[in-house]
Amino acid sequence: MNKVIITVLGKDMVGIIAKICTHLAEKHINILDINQTIVRDLFHMMMIVDISTADESLEELTAAMNRIGEEMGLRIHVQREEIFEAMHRI
Repeated sequence: MNKVIITVLGKDMVGIIAKICTHLAEKHINILDINQTIVRDLFHMMMIVDISTADESLEELTAAMNRIGEEMGLRIHVQREEIFEAMHRI
């Protein structure tokens, strides 16, 4: 399994989850875990996805998430699970 962490932060609006999940489904990326919260108007989502069967590379996924983020006014960060875990052990 090749796991990637996707984090999303920004102003809450209709369609954030739909837009991101639609892209992932179209590229055969499986969502393993998802957690989202909204505090007042601030939206935060963290996803763990498996890109083992993806139709795009990690670089292409990152670029696509950056495009979605720009379109929707969100900050979307994509990183490999092992890097995420190493960063949060310090």
